[in-house]
Amino acid sequence: MKITFHGAAGTVTGSQHLVEANGKKILLDCGLFQGKRKEAFERNRTEFCPSTEIDGLVLSHAHIDHSGRIPCLVKNGFEGNIFCTSATRDLCAVMLMDSAYIQEKDVEFVNRRRQKNGQRLFEPLYTKLDVARGMEQFVGLSYQRPYQLFPGIQLTLVDAGHMLGSSHVLLDIDDRETGRSSRLVFSGDIGRPDIPIIRDPVPITAGADILIMESTYGSRLHPPYPESEKELQRIVTETVSRGGSLLIPAFAVGRTQQLVYALHKLYNEQAIPDMPIFVDSPLATRTTDIFRLHPEVYDAETREFLLADDDKNPFGFGRLKYTQTVEQSKALNALKVPAIIISSSGMLEGGRILHHLRNRIGDPRNTILMTSWQAPNTLGRLIVEKAQKVKIFGEEFPVRAKVEVLEGFSGHADRAGLLDFVRVMQRKPRQTFIVHGEEESSASLADALRVELGLKQVVIPEPQQSFDV
Repeated sequence: MKITFHGAAGTVTGSQHLVEANGKKILLDCGLFQGKRKEAFERNRTEFCPSTEIDGLVLSHAHIDHSGRIPCLVKNGFEGNIFCTSATRDLCAVMLMDSAYIQEKDVEFVNRRRQKNGQRLFEPLYTKLDVARGMEQFVGLSYQRPYQLFPGIQLTLVDAGHMLGSSHVLLDIDDRETGRSSRLVFSGDIGRPDIPIIRDPVPITAGADILIMESTYGSRLHPPYPESEKELQRIVTETVSRGGSLLIPAFAVGRTQQLVYALHKLYNEQAIPDMPIFVDSPLATRTTDIFRLHPEVYDAETREFLLADDDKNPFGFGRLKYTQTVEQSKALNALKVPAIIISSSGMLEGGRILHHLRNRIGDPRNTILMTSWQAPNTLGRLIVEKAQKVKIFGEEFPVRAKVEVLEGFSGHADRAGLLDFVRVMQRKPRQTFIVHGEEESSASLADALRVELGLKQVVIPEPQQSFDV
C-alpha cells in the first residue's frame, strides 16, 4: 500500500491524500486550497488535480477545503464514484455550485484587466456545469454500514461530529501484494463533544494500523463551550451599550448555524438586548435549509430545545431574518440602530461580509467578532493579529472597531481532544501521518503522540511526499 500527500500537508487547507492498494487508486478528499486570493488562485490551477487514473473518491465532509476541487476532477475526466454520507452529498450540491459561481466571477473580473493588457485570458477552474455533472457521481452511505469499495477494500464511515454529515473514513484493506490486512483510518476533521446541534464524534475504539490525522488545533486548548456562550452574551451586551453593531464573519456551513442557535437561546432567556439579527449569506440560507432536513443527526440538547421552544426551529426565531436579495443586503448598511450581522466568508476573503466590514470597521462603537480559524495571509488573519489598517476592495481603512476572538465555537477538536481520539484506540497505529495543520500545531501534536501515547512512527509529510506502508 502506498500513500501520497497532495494537500493539507504542512498547511490546513486543500485536503487531498492518495491511497494505492490492490491496483486501485483511492483519493481521500479533494479540497480547494484557501488563503490569499492570488496565491490560492495559482495553487488551485496548477497543483495536483488528477482525473482518469483515480478509481474512486471518498469524501470526509462538505467543507470546501475538503470538497472544493471535485468539479475540477470531473472536468479533467474522472468518472468514478464519490462516496460520502447523504447529508454531505446534500451540502455539496449547494456549496460546490456556490464555489463554481465564485470561480466564474473571479475569472471574469481578472479577464477584464488581462484583455485590456493584451494578455491570455484565463478559464475558470470549473463551472456550474462541471458541478452538475459531478453530482451524478455521488453515492450516499449511512454511518457504520460497511461497503465493499473494491476487491479486498472495505469502506466504513463513522460520525466525526465536526459538522453535518462529517465522517471519519475507515478502509479495511487485504493487501494482495504483502498478504497483510490493515485498517487505515483517515480522521477527516475531528469534532468536539458537547457542542450543540450535531452529535458528538464517535470514537474509533478498535484502533488503526495506519492513521492519517488532522492537527488544526494541535497546540491549543479551547475554552468550554458554555463559557463561549457567556462570552457571546457579554460581547453583544457591551456592543449595544456603545450604540454599535456586532459584525460576525462566519462560514456558511456549521459556524453560522451554531451562532444562530446560540443567539436563539440567549434571546429566549432574555440574556441579550432585543435587537435585529440578520444572516446575510445566500449560501448560509440554503445550507441552513439542509440542516433542517436532517434532524436525525441532532444531539439530545437540540432535540430538547426544540420541544421547549415555541418556534420549534433551532435556526429561526422572532428577531432573526435571513436576507434573500442584494437590495436587502445593501439596506443593512443604512441601519441606524444596533444590530447583529452574520455573513460569509469566514476568513473575510470575499462575499457580502466585505461590504459590511467596509462600512463598519472604522467606527469604535462596533465590534468585529472572529469565531473561526483564519488562514495565513487572509484579511481575517490580519484583523485577528491587530493590524492597524487593512485594505478592502483595494481601499485602505483604519481598524477602529473593537476586535474580539472566540475560539470556543470551533467545530475542531483541540489538543486534548486530538490526543483523546488516539488514546481510546485499543490497537495503536504502527504509522501515523499528521496533516491539516500549521507547522507549530502539527509539530506539537506529533511530539505529544510520541511522548504521551508512546507512538513510534509519527510523520509530518511534505507536499507530494509518498510512503509505502
